[in-house]
Amino acid sequence: MEPDLHELLRSLRVWDTELPGFEPESAPADPLTLFARWLAEAAAAGQTEPHTMSLATADEDGLPDVRTVMLHGADDRGWAFATHVTSRKGRQLAARPHAALGFYWPAQGRQVRLRGPVTVASAEESRADLHARSTGALAAALVGRQSDVLPSLADLDRASDAAWQEAERSPDTPAPTWTLYRLHPTEAEFFQGDPRRRHVRLTYHRTPEGWTTDLLWP
Repeated sequence: MEPDLHELLRSLRVWDTELPGFEPESAPADPLTLFARWLAEAAAAGQTEPHTMSLATADEDGLPDVRTVMLHGADDRGWAFATHVTSRKGRQLAARPHAALGFYWPAQGRQVRLRGPVTVASAEESRADLHARSTGALAAALVGRQSDVLPSLADLDRASDAAWQEAERSPDTPAPTWTLYRLHPTEAEFFQGDPRRRHVRLTYHRTPEGWTTDLLWP
């Protein structure tokens, strides 16, 4: 028997555990420092895969698209992620080089949202990023053809087996379409949930003089 979706949704609850506080007046002057702090706290609280994030892009017609990807790094140059330049998101970023990122850490009732222009890292950086990852990551990159139509799972099995063998035999094998991207935020929002719905939202805006901050109504 299939579940009653509406009944299931009504039965679900959020934030039944104690959540951390957030005093925005003591927040650092830049979002990167606060992000690193919150990421570390999420990991310490047992949040599963705190480095995963939603990546939103738009296609040539301006229609939105979103998927979950992994954060590869964050510094003054931006928040880094990677994909094949020939993939759907790669093509979308080529047509419209702007994106938004979303992190959600339910263990602490926290969200972080970022948006801004996206730049492409050099080929050398992209290769270094790929080869710093696991054998499985290299094998997946060598399979390639991301977002293309797959004729059958048997085709995937054959391509994946061959890619694994190549990755294990030659861990420096290049994957030419694998590309590192960086989102350079012009806006960053930090959301601290509250069981009484008195959520705290702190937003950073980039200006020529540096970052400014505002509080937002929940």
